[in-house]
Amino acid sequence: MDNKILLTKEGIEKLKAERDHLVNVDRVENRDALVLARSQGDLSENADYDAARDEQARIEARIKEIDQMLMHAEVIDESESQSDVVKLGNIVTILDLSEENPEEESYRIVGSTETDPLHGKISNESPLAKAMLDHKVGEVVTVGVASPYDVKIVKISI
Repeated sequence: MDNKILLTKEGIEKLKAERDHLVNVDRVENRDALVLARSQGDLSENADYDAARDEQARIEARIKEIDQMLMHAEVIDESESQSDVVKLGNIVTILDLSEENPEEESYRIVGSTETDPLHGKISNESPLAKAMLDHKVGEVVTVGVASPYDVKIVKISI
């Protein structure tokens, strides 16, 4: 089983920042909420206590999840990415040839944990990225989905 998690340097820094915030801010605030809830008396019917315990479990689970991700992280070295062939970490500009008036769209190919389509980051495991990987500018590739469509690679940048 392949446990490596592909992340950009930016993605690793975001995870480290999130972990730091969880440990140094959220965990402390949650501890204070638990102390306050305990001071209210009977814990068996204390909704504040139950909510604080649920939040504590969420915080600890996310810290553990981030630790696992960082432990298995493999950095996508964008400086080594070629700009003549689509690779992980590249920004790829395409034309969707299935559209009547295709407009250029750009996507950065990232590991699955950094996916953010609203900000132009698509997973290397997505059908679009899989179709483009290892292809060159000018090539037309078919995206293998329920209704396959073609895209033309217009530009590859780092």
